[in-house]
Amino acid sequence: MLESLPPRKSSPRPEAAVPDTPLPKPPVPKQPPAPTTPLALELLVHGVAGAAPGELLGDPRTVRVSGDSTAAVFRRTEDADAEAHPERYAGRPVPEAYCWSRLTSGNGARALWLLLLPFMVANLAHWARPASPARTAPRAVRAYGVLVRILALSLTVLLIAAACEVALDLFAWQCAGSGACAASRSWLRFLAPGGGWWAEPGRRLALGALVPAALTGLLWYLSNRTWSAYESQPPPAGAADPDAASGTGPALGRPGFWYGRRLVARLRAAHTAAGLLTVAVAVSVPTARHDRMAAAGVPVLEALGWATQALLAAGALAVAWVVCRRGRAEVRADHHLDRAAVTLLPGACLALLLGVLVHACWARPGWTATGRLPGDFAFGVLMLGQGGCVLALAAVARYLHRRAPDRPAALGGLGGPAVAMLGCALGGVMSGGVAQRVADWLDGGATPGAVGAPLPGPPVLLSWQAAVLPPLLLVLALLAAWFAVRGARARRRIAAGVAAEYPGETPNGPRSRRIAGARAAAALTDSAPWFVAAVSGITLLLGAGALAGAWTGGLVPGEAARGSGPLLEAAARTAQDAGSWLIGLGFVLFVTWGRRAYRDPAARRTIGILWDVGTFWPRAAHPFAPPCYAERAVPDLTWRMTGWTGRTGGRLVISGHSQGSVLAAAAVWQLPPAVRRRVALLTYGSPLARLYGRWFPAYFGPGPLTALHGELDCWRNLWRATDPIGGPVLPGAGQDVDRGPLADPIAYGRSAEHPLPAPILGHSDYQADPAFTAERDALLARLETAEGAALPGQRPAFSKERAARAAPADPPGTAG
Repeated sequence: MLESLPPRKSSPRPEAAVPDTPLPKPPVPKQPPAPTTPLALELLVHGVAGAAPGELLGDPRTVRVSGDSTAAVFRRTEDADAEAHPERYAGRPVPEAYCWSRLTSGNGARALWLLLLPFMVANLAHWARPASPARTAPRAVRAYGVLVRILALSLTVLLIAAACEVALDLFAWQCAGSGACAASRSWLRFLAPGGGWWAEPGRRLALGALVPAALTGLLWYLSNRTWSAYESQPPPAGAADPDAASGTGPALGRPGFWYGRRLVARLRAAHTAAGLLTVAVAVSVPTARHDRMAAAGVPVLEALGWATQALLAAGALAVAWVVCRRGRAEVRADHHLDRAAVTLLPGACLALLLGVLVHACWARPGWTATGRLPGDFAFGVLMLGQGGCVLALAAVARYLHRRAPDRPAALGGLGGPAVAMLGCALGGVMSGGVAQRVADWLDGGATPGAVGAPLPGPPVLLSWQAAVLPPLLLVLALLAAWFAVRGARARRRIAAGVAAEYPGETPNGPRSRRIAGARAAAALTDSAPWFVAAVSGITLLLGAGALAGAWTGGLVPGEAARGSGPLLEAAARTAQDAGSWLIGLGFVLFVTWGRRAYRDPAARRTIGILWDVGTFWPRAAHPFAPPCYAERAVPDLTWRMTGWTGRTGGRLVISGHSQGSVLAAAAVWQLPPAVRRRVALLTYGSPLARLYGRWFPAYFGPGPLTALHGELDCWRNLWRATDPIGGPVLPGAGQDVDRGPLADPIAYGRSAEHPLPAPILGHSDYQADPAFTAERDALLARLETAEGAALPGQRPAFSKERAARAAPADPPGTAG
């Protein structure tokens, strides 16, 4: 074959002349550099219940690239040097995970946070205020904040007063003053009459006062320890939007929002002083009353009693002034500390308490302990004051809501007062439960407060509070049954159309019912506000009835109902006994759970999950509430996004699931505009609008979320109808942000692609859905397009247009 080809002709080569000088080389054209795509990063933020780095990254081999043992950023081992080899990541981002679960479930001391549950709920009431109209109601916003802080202060006083009731009244006054009660307990005999120097009532009270004083010190220690680790961490300098720094932007973008060092220090000092003053009052009142009424009284002791009570009143006024004078400063990071309030106020109250104890230990021959200490009046005043604060809070909240109506807001703007009422109810049940359980134990088989009981028992009001607990639980059971019936009806209605959503599938009744049941159960979340409203309203009415019953007759319910008819008398006695046992059982379960959490890391993690939602917010109302983990997590994320984009010039998509989406949105709010243009937000299973937007409309309502969308064009949100937590974040924006509901399960029946039944995922495994990868890649592509369209130092046009549609934010200095 080769031979058949004709021979190739060669052209003659001309001989090249050799010049005398070498010819210059022609210029080589400069080749343009090969186009390179900047490195892209996907920052994953887990949600409630947390996740190990290996689970988030899909690889057990991980390495910590930044952070500590509490919260850190992790990468796969093979991606540790990604910045040095960007060519390896063409067309895909570098995955890394921010793990923050140990901020809420760490060492065994976190189990003590169960004691702080009422404080946490009261702190939530501060943030649940309605969205205030811009620059028109700053006084109403401040009044709302002051009322919540006063309510939170009353909860501290209530807790310490309950400790005083147990240690001073039940043990030191009643049991130690009764020969029969003290004789059966060898460790109390030295306090019994005739037992020695400590047998006098005043000295017994002084000794018993060490218990509530130590509890106050423990609360101060926990608050101070977490204050040093959370609130005292300054935010990044210059990391916020200039509009937010001037007070005209959304509150979550202000530089001082996640830096509550000054306010928490002030409130901690005030609440510590209030606790010490409560102990001092509990000792001083019976001592001074005896000095005034004694036939052979000592004038010096009587004068000292008047002087100490005057100083106690002055101390109470000082505490109220510190609590009411100043709210949060969010426009700037306030590094100042009020040294006089932080140091002098609790120090002076501690000195006053020591003076009261010395005064109580003075010899008073002939003084005997009879009856009970005057706790009925004190607990009644606290309960009446809390009810008045809740009603005033409701009036202010309703006024704010009318000035700026917000349809998605929970309970027409009354979500904050309803939450505050729940906090007061929890405080009352916990304090009354401790007193009732201890009184039952000291009384043996008798009923505290009943005729013929060996001890007078706790204040009558606490017995009435226990008696209203069974009716409250009955109402809750009826409400739960009503919601169950509604859910069953919704399940039947939804099941009829499930199969039609999967074209080509044969209807399967049990499969459709399971899918419909998951959707109906998820929809019950939307009914939670009305459940909370019912519980709060009934609690307020029953509490008012308990207070009226205790103050009207001064008898426990079983004794007050004597002679009113067999049916009513039996109902009152049953309610009193059942309520006492229910409170006691709840207290025992509470202590058992706390002890188990101290020893068992798994149980401790469960308790940490409970705080993930409640402790997202800074401690703006109660300094003894569990610490705000977002004051560590949000700056962590802000630092990471700002530092990485500034160092590499790459694109970044922050991907948040569940509570992690709330952290991600809060961190994006804190970014400077130049960094925000290089960042995209991907949320899934997000409670931003469904939970946070309803209960905290001033911070996550339609106005703030619309403003965030205006400043952040690259934002997508995935949600499912079977998810009880997540939902659409901006329903009014159409498909611009939200994509959903996603199919769940992904397949209805068996097929070649899905040979096994596909699970109903609900709130989990969003990353397994093909929509996740598609939306993430689309966000990164949009970031690249937006960078090319925007001129250097100029914002893209779409951000300005959408920012113009954003609702106005709160005026500066109105954070309450």
